[in-house]
Amino acid sequence: MEKLFAISPIDGRYAGKCSEFREVFSEFGLIKRRVLVECTWLEALCDAKEIKECPALKPAERKALKAIAEDFSAEDAQRVKDIEKTTNHDVKAVEYFLKEKIAGTSLEKRTEFIHFSCTSEDINNMSHALMLRDGKQVLRAAMDEMTEKIVKMANDYAAVPMLAHTHGQPASPTTVGKELAVVAARLKRQAGEIDRLVMPAKMNGAVGNFNAHLSAYPNVDWEKLADKVIKSLGLRQNRLTTQIESHDGIAELFDAICRWNSILLDFDRDVWMYVSMGYFKQKTVKGEIGSSTMPHKVNPIDFENSEGNLGLANAVMGFMARKLPISRMQRDLTDSTTLRNMGVGFGYTLIAIRSTQKGLGKLELNLDRLAEDLDHNWEVLAEPIQTVMRKVGMDHPYERLKELTRGRRVNAEIMQDFVKALPLPKADKDRLLKMTPGSYIGIAEKLAHLA
Repeated sequence: MEKLFAISPIDGRYAGKCSEFREVFSEFGLIKRRVLVECTWLEALCDAKEIKECPALKPAERKALKAIAEDFSAEDAQRVKDIEKTTNHDVKAVEYFLKEKIAGTSLEKRTEFIHFSCTSEDINNMSHALMLRDGKQVLRAAMDEMTEKIVKMANDYAAVPMLAHTHGQPASPTTVGKELAVVAARLKRQAGEIDRLVMPAKMNGAVGNFNAHLSAYPNVDWEKLADKVIKSLGLRQNRLTTQIESHDGIAELFDAICRWNSILLDFDRDVWMYVSMGYFKQKTVKGEIGSSTMPHKVNPIDFENSEGNLGLANAVMGFMARKLPISRMQRDLTDSTTLRNMGVGFGYTLIAIRSTQKGLGKLELNLDRLAEDLDHNWEVLAEPIQTVMRKVGMDHPYERLKELTRGRRVNAEIMQDFVKALPLPKADKDRLLKMTPGSYIGIAEKLAHLA
């Protein structure tokens, strides 16, 4: 019943297609990571010898502190939300929750070192970075699975000739596998850009200068301590910030994902066209209906679904990439509500990937239709014929082939009669006479295996 009343299809109709993100991008996921950051910071303060008022942790105490973060439960998250009803401040609620958790234990003597010298954004920016780190891991696994499916198809169909279409018109032949390999290579390149990005984070206080930290402990190397904490969580330190981490890293990540998505969207549209042209047939699924009134229809709905969801994903992440790097002076709050929508872009992307995968699983190559289209377009051999004519120095080769073929269909007999009449060296003439639209594929088969 909850799904029936969900406002967003991510939590309704498509909830099962992106359930991995529930733990990552939900309110629970954010609070859990805030608790992890707070506990990691407290542990680092305890380990700093110069901070004598925050005693070193005994092994059992370290284990207990780590357990608070590792064993964080839905009930714990609800307790934080209950505290927030009083504080009306989400990060302060986490601080008070942690103070409750260690009350009555040997950790209690460190109570006032929870959230020590931190501004809320120290906790938030790292928590958001951790959400993106974990969300990226889920997304990248799905991306790789998608890409490897395309790579397998590229290898399987490496030698299958296909009439290419430039500007929607018949063009020099290629192979199905080579065109799939192009897509796979593009996806892999953008995936590499996504992998290259390590999320930046800051732990430097109210306006980024360690003001409060130094007022209490002027001899501590706070930059080094913060860097240790940040790196321990798989992030990288941004040393120059205002009150907030500038979000440029988030913008870079979202832009990279948008580029990957745009390539997949391009692929969805091309496959849709190939299905429309009959190059691919779609396997029927028992019980599935293509149209409420036309019984014969088997629609490419999975590619259409993917295209729509990729558009939504890029709209959300594109807006966030443009908005998040902008903040008035040292801080305004416009980023806070925006960042709560990170999971929306990720969710729509994952839904789209899985829709494309489902669609690919229904495809079946129509070899007869591919061969028929090639045989119906012998005029594409005008290119190699005029190229050989150029090689041997014949007059006006391009213009002669243009007159023969432009805007009209020619068959095998017409093309071969044209070649037979040419005063070409025997080897060149024999090679052209043996050539068919299906054999005129250059090194496409070789290239298909490069994906």
